[in-house]
Amino acid sequence: MKILLDTHAFLWWITDAPQLSETARNIIRNSKNSLYWSSASSWEVAIKYALGRLPLPDKPEIFLPKELEKNRIESLPITDRHAFYAGQLPRHHKDPFDRMIIAQAATESLVLLSCDPLFDLYDTDVRW
Repeated sequence: MKILLDTHAFLWWITDAPQLSETARNIIRNSKNSLYWSSASSWEVAIKYALGRLPLPDKPEIFLPKELEKNRIESLPITDRHAFYAGQLPRHHKDPFDRMIIAQAATESLVLLSCDPLFDLYDTDVRW
């Protein structure tokens, strides 16, 4: 299975947070799954870090690449195709980072790993 991790899913995974569901843990743990991280999530983390809303042990540009590599997660860049699709999505979700993640999952045929209930309103396979 090809899995796109929502920002919180990845952060909860690397911190072993209790909010991460057992299903999500098993999906991430399964070495047969290919894991992806959106560059939109990197942007979101960088902004929250700069605002002091997300403490990290190091700057995002140092911390995230190390954690992604350590956890065998491939970075998924944003393309024009993703951007155009995100712009056409119904307005169920207003967060631009989440809209981009939804668009990437839909256009790349990825399963989205997220606990956000608004994601279920889109034509995307969401697991939690």
